[in-house]
Amino acid sequence: MADFLGMMKQAAQLQSKMQAMQEELANVEVEGISGGGLVAVRMTAKMDVKGIKIDPSLMKAEEREVLEDLLVTALADARRKAELAMQEKMQALTGGLGLPPGLLG
Repeated sequence: MADFLGMMKQAAQLQSKMQAMQEELANVEVEGISGGGLVAVRMTAKMDVKGIKIDPSLMKAEEREVLEDLLVTALADARRKAELAMQEKMQALTGGLGLPPGLLG
């Protein structure tokens, strides 16, 4: 019975740490870039887009397709960086728990 209570206590601690980590992830921002900096996307590690910068040279009707492609690439870059930031936070959180890798996401 004592083991069960200990596990419940650990689970509660983990839950509060996870909640704190979620709040931290909302404050971690990454920037995805494409076109050598012509397009930049700012995103939190929780995948919330915070801002997009577009070089004025791309604001021409004939550049529309290029701009669309660069936006997709910049978003993908930001998402990859956000996922890496989230993984780093998860490893920091679960590192001391001795949980199998991949158990929490």
